[in-house]
Amino acid sequence: MALRIPARIRILVLALSLAPLAVVAQSQDAASTPLPEWDRLTAEQRELLLAPVRHRWDASPPEKRQHMLEHARRWQSMTPEQREHARHGMRRWHDMPPEQRRQARALFEHIRGLPEAERKAMVERWKAMTPAERKAWVDAHPPRETPPR
Repeated sequence: MALRIPARIRILVLALSLAPLAVVAQSQDAASTPLPEWDRLTAEQRELLLAPVRHRWDASPPEKRQHMLEHARRWQSMTPEQREHARHGMRRWHDMPPEQRRQARALFEHIRGLPEAERKAMVERWKAMTPAERKAWVDAHPPRETPPR
Protein backbone atom coordinates (compact mmCIF):
# COMPACT_ATOMS: atom_id res chain seq x y z
CA MET A 1 0.00 0.00 0.00
CA ALA A 2 1.41 3.36 -1.04
CA LEU A 3 1.77 6.05 1.58
CA ARG A 4 -0.32 9.09 0.73
CA ILE A 5 1.35 12.41 1.63
CA PRO A 6 -1.00 15.39 2.00
CA ALA A 7 -0.58 18.13 -0.61
CA ARG A 8 0.34 20.73 2.02
CA ILE A 9 3.26 18.61 3.22
CA ARG A 10 4.47 18.02 -0.33
CA ILE A 11 4.35 21.76 -1.05
CA LEU A 12 6.18 22.52 2.20
CA VAL A 13 8.91 19.97 1.43
CA LEU A 14 9.26 21.34 -2.10
CA ALA A 15 9.49 24.93 -0.81
CA LEU A 16 12.10 24.01 1.80
CA SER A 17 14.16 22.09 -0.74
CA LEU A 18 14.14 25.08 -3.12
CA ALA A 19 14.98 27.67 -0.44
CA PRO A 20 18.78 27.27 -0.79
CA LEU A 21 18.46 27.88 -4.53
CA ALA A 22 16.61 31.11 -3.86
CA VAL A 23 19.36 32.27 -1.49
CA VAL A 24 22.05 31.48 -4.07
CA ALA A 25 20.10 33.29 -6.80
CA GLN A 26 19.60 36.27 -4.52
CA SER A 27 23.31 36.45 -3.61
CA GLN A 28 24.25 36.21 -7.29
CA ASP A 29 21.88 39.09 -8.07
CA ALA A 30 23.45 41.12 -5.26
CA ALA A 31 26.96 40.31 -6.49
CA SER A 32 26.13 41.36 -10.05
CA THR A 33 24.43 44.60 -9.00
CA PRO A 34 27.06 47.33 -8.89
CA LEU A 35 27.26 49.11 -5.58
CA PRO A 36 26.87 52.91 -5.54
CA GLU A 37 29.43 55.58 -4.74
CA TRP A 38 30.32 56.01 -1.04
CA ASP A 39 27.88 58.90 -0.55
CA ARG A 40 25.01 56.70 -1.70
CA LEU A 41 25.81 53.73 0.56
CA THR A 42 23.46 53.16 3.45
CA ALA A 43 24.61 53.87 6.99
CA GLU A 44 24.66 50.09 7.59
CA GLN A 45 26.91 49.47 4.55
CA ARG A 46 29.32 52.21 5.62
CA GLU A 47 29.45 50.80 9.14
CA LEU A 48 30.24 47.32 7.79
CA LEU A 49 33.12 48.73 5.76
CA LEU A 50 34.55 50.88 8.56
CA ALA A 51 34.20 48.43 11.46
CA PRO A 52 37.50 46.57 10.79
CA VAL A 53 39.43 49.84 10.59
CA ARG A 54 37.79 51.11 13.78
CA HIS A 55 38.75 47.91 15.59
CA ARG A 56 42.36 48.06 14.35
CA TRP A 57 42.58 51.76 15.31
CA ASP A 58 41.17 51.18 18.82
CA ALA A 59 43.51 48.22 19.39
CA SER A 60 46.61 50.18 18.32
CA PRO A 61 48.99 52.17 20.54
CA PRO A 62 49.32 55.94 19.82
CA GLU A 63 52.51 55.60 17.73
CA LYS A 64 50.86 52.98 15.53
CA ARG A 65 47.81 55.23 15.13
CA GLN A 66 50.10 58.02 13.94
CA HIS A 67 51.64 55.63 11.41
CA MET A 68 48.16 54.58 10.21
CA LEU A 69 47.13 58.20 9.72
CA GLU A 70 50.33 59.05 7.82
CA HIS A 71 49.85 55.97 5.66
CA ALA A 72 46.29 57.06 4.81
CA ARG A 73 47.51 60.56 3.89
CA ARG A 74 50.25 59.13 1.65
CA TRP A 75 47.76 56.78 -0.02
CA GLN A 76 45.36 59.65 -0.75
CA SER A 77 48.15 61.66 -2.37
CA MET A 78 49.14 58.82 -4.75
CA THR A 79 48.12 58.66 -8.38
CA PRO A 80 46.15 55.59 -9.52
CA GLU A 81 49.35 54.24 -11.12
CA GLN A 82 51.29 54.67 -7.88
CA ARG A 83 48.53 52.92 -5.95
CA GLU A 84 48.56 49.98 -8.37
CA HIS A 85 52.36 49.78 -8.06
CA ALA A 86 51.98 49.73 -4.25
CA ARG A 87 49.29 47.03 -4.42
CA HIS A 88 51.55 44.94 -6.64
CA GLY A 89 54.38 45.25 -4.11
CA MET A 90 52.05 44.30 -1.24
CA ARG A 91 50.87 41.22 -3.15
CA ARG A 92 54.48 40.22 -3.89
CA TRP A 93 55.40 40.65 -0.21
CA HIS A 94 52.38 38.67 0.93
CA ASP A 95 53.27 35.79 -1.41
CA MET A 96 56.96 35.65 -0.41
CA PRO A 97 58.20 32.77 1.72
CA PRO A 98 59.57 33.83 5.14
CA GLU A 99 63.24 33.38 4.18
CA GLN A 100 62.84 35.57 1.12
CA ARG A 101 61.14 38.24 3.27
CA ARG A 102 64.08 38.08 5.68
CA GLN A 103 66.47 38.61 2.78
CA ALA A 104 64.41 41.52 1.44
CA ARG A 105 64.37 43.16 4.89
CA ALA A 106 68.13 42.76 5.27
CA LEU A 107 68.84 44.19 1.81
CA PHE A 108 66.43 47.10 2.30
CA GLU A 109 67.86 48.01 5.71
CA HIS A 110 71.37 47.90 4.27
CA ILE A 111 70.73 50.05 1.19
CA ARG A 112 68.16 52.53 2.51
CA GLY A 113 70.77 55.02 3.74
CA LEU A 114 73.18 54.63 0.83
CA PRO A 115 73.57 57.20 -1.94
CA GLU A 116 71.61 56.27 -5.08
CA ALA A 117 74.65 55.08 -7.07
CA GLU A 118 75.75 52.75 -4.27
CA ARG A 119 72.19 51.53 -3.82
CA LYS A 120 71.91 50.62 -7.49
CA ALA A 121 75.31 48.91 -7.42
CA MET A 122 74.30 46.84 -4.39
CA VAL A 123 71.00 45.79 -6.02
CA GLU A 124 72.90 44.70 -9.14
CA ARG A 125 75.37 42.79 -6.98
CA TRP A 126 72.44 41.16 -5.15
CA LYS A 127 70.83 40.09 -8.43
CA ALA A 128 74.09 38.44 -9.51
CA MET A 129 74.45 36.46 -6.25
CA THR A 130 73.60 32.79 -6.01
CA PRO A 131 71.09 31.72 -3.34
CA ALA A 132 73.98 30.49 -1.16
CA GLU A 133 75.78 33.83 -1.51
CA ARG A 134 72.60 35.71 -0.61
CA LYS A 135 72.12 33.57 2.48
CA ALA A 136 75.73 34.20 3.55
CA TRP A 137 75.29 37.94 2.96
CA VAL A 138 72.09 38.03 5.04
CA ASP A 139 73.77 36.03 7.80
CA ALA A 140 76.52 38.68 7.85
CA HIS A 141 73.99 41.56 7.67
CA PRO A 142 70.90 40.29 9.55
CA PRO A 143 67.76 42.45 9.54
CA ARG A 144 66.37 43.92 12.73
CA GLU A 145 63.83 41.66 14.33
CA THR A 146 60.33 42.89 13.60
CA PRO A 147 57.46 42.22 15.96
CA PRO A 148 54.73 40.00 14.50
CA ARG A 149 51.63 41.86 13.30
